[in-house]
Amino acid sequence: MSDFKINKPSFGEWNSIQQWFIFHWRFLVLGISLPLLLFGILALKVGENASGLPWDISILLAINSTWQPQIETIAILLTSIGIFPRIALLAIPVILTLGYQKKWRSLLYFVLTLSGSGIISIFTKIFFHRMRPSLFESSYPHPRNFSFPSGHALLSMTFVITLVILTWNTKWRWLVIGLGGLFVMAIAWTRLYLGVHFPSDILGGWFLAITWSILSSLLLNIHQFNLIVNEQSSTPINP
Repeated sequence: MSDFKINKPSFGEWNSIQQWFIFHWRFLVLGISLPLLLFGILALKVGENASGLPWDISILLAINSTWQPQIETIAILLTSIGIFPRIALLAIPVILTLGYQKKWRSLLYFVLTLSGSGIISIFTKIFFHRMRPSLFESSYPHPRNFSFPSGHALLSMTFVITLVILTWNTKWRWLVIGLGGLFVMAIAWTRLYLGVHFPSDILGGWFLAITWSILSSLLLNIHQFNLIVNEQSSTPINP
């Protein structure tokens, strides 16, 4: 059965808007405002320390101290999964499933949010133009684009968060959270192990992914506040 709702919310009454904000305040504060604020603070610090924050350098050197050629080979294989074409391949089964179930709104959310994260990655890298770390050599080809925020971190986190949101009310929720968390951490580890990102790049990608995924979810599910208004208006008032 299709989950697409034709009815659109009416903002004519302040009471309706107030109810919508009350219902979604956790998403607005914890899912959008807080990670966006943290990204802003991190971006300011990165601007002041483009060559790496003190803890950036310490973490990268600590990771490099564990370097082994066999592990590097594994890291190169894993990190290739985090590029946009490979993420798109992972997304195909989800797209086909949502289409088969005629969940058009969910399908639109998934495709637009995932595509949007790629666009956000490109433009934010250009805006901050932070150079890649060059603390140690690696057999992995050094990327030519900028470093902040990490596109791999942004894309992988966006992919997982959208899946978590789509499966939240299903029996698959905890499986998606568990496997998705491992996937996100694995991709982040490969970028650090190969020396192509600072840890602050990873955090920046994660903060943007959280903000974008939840903001997109609210925008494309905004009709739900109409359901709340309708339910409350149909509830009889006790004298």
